[in-house]
Formats: sequence, C-alpha cells, structure tokens
Amino acid sequence: MGDHLTIETPEQISLDLPLAGIGSRFLAVGLDTLLQIGSGLVILVVWLALSALAGGGRTFSQGSVWPTVLIVMGVFLLQYGYFAFFEAIWHGQTPGKRYTHLRVVKISGQAIGTYESVARNLVRIVDSFPGFYVIGILSALLSSQSRRLGDYVAGTVVIRELPVERPLETPGQPRAAGASPGGRPGAPAGAYAASLSDEEFQLIDAFLMRRAQLTGEVRRKLAGQIVGRIASRLGIPADDRRNEEGLLEKLADAYRATVQFRS
Repeated sequence: MGDHLTIETPEQISLDLPLAGIGSRFLAVGLDTLLQIGSGLVILVVWLALSALAGGGRTFSQGSVWPTVLIVMGVFLLQYGYFAFFEAIWHGQTPGKRYTHLRVVKISGQAIGTYESVARNLVRIVDSFPGFYVIGILSALLSSQSRRLGDYVAGTVVIRELPVERPLETPGQPRAAGASPGGRPGAPAGAYAASLSDEEFQLIDAFLMRRAQLTGEVRRKLAGQIVGRIASRLGIPADDRRNEEGLLEKLADAYRATVQFRS
C-alpha cells in the first residue's frame, strides 16, 4: 500500500500528499461519533421535555406516528448529515478530522465541494454494513490509497495535513521601505523579476490564479516548490523566501510592470 498521493499539476510539478491510514481515520470517526452521541442525547432530552409540556405528559405511543417519524429522520440526519455538513463548510474536515489533522480532498488535490461531501457520506450507509464499517475497512485495505466506497463514488481521498512550519507573515515585524517580499531589507522584487523567464512567470501566474481552488496543504507545498525552483536559479536568499506566496505575488507584479515598461 502506498502512503502518498502523487499529483501532477498543470505546471508540471509533482506533489506528494501523505495519505491518512485506517487507524487515524478510525480515530477521527470515533471522536465524531462521541460528538454525535452527545448531540443526540441533548436533542432527545429537549424533545422529551417539550413533548411532555405540550402533551400533558403523554408518551409517544399514545400519540400519533409523527414523533416516531421525526425521531427516525433526526437520527438519520445526525448520523450522516453531520459528516456531510461539516465537510462541506470546513472544506473536507469534521471536528474529528480537524483534531487528528485529516482532510478530505478530491483525487486531483483540490478542495471538495458540497456534491463530493454529500455523495461520499450517503455511501457511508453501505460502508458501515454489516457493522463497525466492515465494508469500508475492507475497501480501504484493498485500495492502494485507503479509499472506501464513498471515496470512489465521490472521487475523493483522505490525506494527513502536516503542520505549517512557518507562517505566511511574521506578526509584528514592520516592513521597511524598499524591503524585499520576504519581510527583511534586501533586493527589491523588481531586481529578481527582471531575470524571470516567460515560462517562470507563466508558472507563477498559473499558481496565483488557481491557488484559491487548492487545499491549504497542496497550496503550501506548491508555492514552496515554485519558490524553490525559481529562487535557486535567481539566487534569492533564504530570508526573502519566508513568505512564499507573498514573494510570488511581488515577483508577478514586478514582472508585469517590467514588461509594460519595456513595451
């Protein structure tokens, strides 16, 4: 079984994303299940209290079938809607996945949307058969990318998010006039941009245009690899590489200004 997902970007850069193992995914599901149980108990207590007040203490069996129908619907939404809701609004993470640093992404490395979130979690019903996610575990064991059936249907994979080694900006550090994009005084971006090739600018521009569609881990790695490729040729010092996206933005702006001035 491979432990990395290799993505070939349109910029011809290979990204290796660490795949989540069954153990870490099971831990995330366990944490989410505890939250679901706690939420379900709170909802049940509130429901019983309101029903007692409204019905004079009658039990559900003495009333209509609607309370039972609503309870069944509520359990279904809590069991499966919980995952779909959080993965949709948190871009592939639930509280359990966030705590264990896991994220669901598309097989292309891009962030998932509402469709992928709903699709993979509806199939969770099948993955959980006959109990304790037996089918899902077997599917993950047979998959080289640890994908359960829901991942195959939605075209997704679960990755481990590595902690960011350095912030994009250094808080509290003023930028001097004419300072380099990395945050310390040095050569201005225009000095580096003047030596950029057209292919390197196109690479930077392509990343800046599509970065919003990438997950944080993919975005950070791709920016780092682009900066590493360009900085090694241009001789950009390490201090100027600390804010990688900021450096790429400055280089792109300076290159456009240089081309405009030449024309």
